[in-house]
Amino acid sequence: MFHQFCREEYQTLQRAEAAKNLAVEHGLVLWEAVATSLLGWAVAQQGRDEEGIGQMREGLAALRAFGEYFRPYYLALLAEGYGRVGQVEEGLDALAEALALVNKNGERWYEAELYRLKGTLTLQSQTSLEQVSDKSKASQDKSKASQDKSEDTSPQPLTPSLQSEAEACFLKAIEIAQKQQAKSWELRAATSLARLWQEQGKHHEARNTLSEIYNWFTEGFDTKDLQEAKALREELS
Repeated sequence: MFHQFCREEYQTLQRAEAAKNLAVEHGLVLWEAVATSLLGWAVAQQGRDEEGIGQMREGLAALRAFGEYFRPYYLALLAEGYGRVGQVEEGLDALAEALALVNKNGERWYEAELYRLKGTLTLQSQTSLEQVSDKSKASQDKSKASQDKSEDTSPQPLTPSLQSEAEACFLKAIEIAQKQQAKSWELRAATSLARLWQEQGKHHEARNTLSEIYNWFTEGFDTKDLQEAKALREELS
C-alpha cells in the first residue's frame, strides 16, 4: 500500500505478488483479497488495463466477506482503472459507492482522493460528450449536405457545467485534505485543480494555489506527485 500511495507500480507489483503467494500458501483469504486488489492496480498501471481491472474486481468481491473497512480505498483504485480505459460511468459508480460508505461508516482517510478522482472522471466524461457531439454533428452535416437547411440541431457539449462540477470536486478535496493535514492528498488535488485552471486561462490562480502546497514539502522530490507538480508550476510561470 505504501508503494501504491507513492504511485510506484513496479514496487507495488513485486510486493503484491509476494503477499498474494504467501496468503495462498497459508490460506489467508483476507490478505489474498487485499494483495489481489493492489496487484490489479499495478498491472493496470503497466498497460494491462483489462487484466488489472479484472483482478481489482476479484479482490473487491472477495473482500465483501470481511465487511466494509478499507473498501472505499479499493473502490477508488478500481475507479482509476475504469478511467484509464474510458469507462467513465463505471468509474463514477464505483466512486459513488465509495463516498456512500464514507458517509455511512465515517472512514474518511481517503475521502479527499475520492473527490479528486470524481473531479478527474467528470472532466473525462466531458471529453467523451464532446467527442460524441462532434461525431453527431459531422453525421448530421453529411446527411444534410444536399438540403438547404441552416438550423443546427446537434447536441451541445455540457462543458461549463461539467467543468464547474469538477472544480467543485477538486476544491472539496483540497478542503478535506487541509482539515486532515493530509499534505500528499492536498498536493494531488491542487495539481488537478491547477491543470483545470490552466485550461481555462487562469494561470496566475493556478500557480499560486499549486505553489502554496508545493513549497510546504522539504523532501520526496523524486516522487511522481511532486515531479508532476513541479513540471506544471514551470508551465504556469
